[in-house]
Amino acid sequence: MATASGSGLTRRRGAGGGASADNEESSRVSSPAPKKNDDLRSPETAYESGANGHKIAFDPRDISENVERAKQPKLTLMEEVLLMGLKDKQGYLSFWNDNISYALRGCIVIELAFRGRISMEKDSARRRFPLADRMIEVVDDTLTGEVLLDEALKMMKSSEKMSVSSWIDLMSGETWNLMKIGYQLKQVRERLAKGLVDKGILRTEKRNFLLFDMATHPVVDSGAKDEIRRRVRAVLTQRTVVLPASQFLPEEMEFRYLRTVTLLCAAYAANVLENSLVTLNHDARERAFAQVDEFLAEYSQWPFGKRAAGNAAIGANLDQVIRDEINQAGDRELQLEIVAACLSVFTRLDSLL
Repeated sequence: MATASGSGLTRRRGAGGGASADNEESSRVSSPAPKKNDDLRSPETAYESGANGHKIAFDPRDISENVERAKQPKLTLMEEVLLMGLKDKQGYLSFWNDNISYALRGCIVIELAFRGRISMEKDSARRRFPLADRMIEVVDDTLTGEVLLDEALKMMKSSEKMSVSSWIDLMSGETWNLMKIGYQLKQVRERLAKGLVDKGILRTEKRNFLLFDMATHPVVDSGAKDEIRRRVRAVLTQRTVVLPASQFLPEEMEFRYLRTVTLLCAAYAANVLENSLVTLNHDARERAFAQVDEFLAEYSQWPFGKRAAGNAAIGANLDQVIRDEINQAGDRELQLEIVAACLSVFTRLDSLL
């Protein structure tokens, strides 16, 4: 089973820090595709009898939106990774992190796959190509309500089909093709932070750094970050992993355990995982990093791999729990294949940057 290189592991264990700031301009995105005729024919108003016999009008789409919202986490994968790297009181990321910007774009692709908006192109010939080189297609262009996700979704809908690695590269601005520079998602970290301000997790302050002022976002509601830390430590230290339900990880949410393992891998690639492990002693941290290395090797292939029995001293039940989640989700294999493809990109992140 392949694992991350020793040099990559050493780099990731460093404090990690911010790469060059994202560009200030907003990206140009085509208008969303018009709704299909089926959508136009759907009823916009329905009626039901109230307790007093009067009819009550409502929009049926509100019901379906509420059902879907209950299955989604309060925080996106990108927001959780950003929170893990953010200094609680200072409100900014370490300046020496070269990986987080690229990893966040990968998290956008993963989140769209988890929400059922995109999938691998259904073509049996795709198996001839490495995971990261397989084509993505939009299967549901319904907006998510998350600005960055919707911006990426519109781009994917209006453009030619491209591979997983191509989309992450283009959204990160990693291209020499001037015709595709407009695909770059700009100011991702700042926009994620502002989204967390809107959700009541962070607040905005101005701090002076030598010759210039910079907006910072200290943590105002520590509950979200504490819950992430507890979840991380549970998966990396317990033999039998149990994730209690919370407002950030509701019981009815799809892929609760797979999402958490994916969060660990994304945080590892983004150089922010160690921030959640500071309470562990040195040996426990070493074991935790080795465990995430195994997760990356296991979940960066499709179908997902399986750890050897001797390596299951921690999280012995995870393989079975995640298989159960996949079986309960039904026909979602093409979407979860994208998750594996993004993690395969993360395994070679040090060599990409």
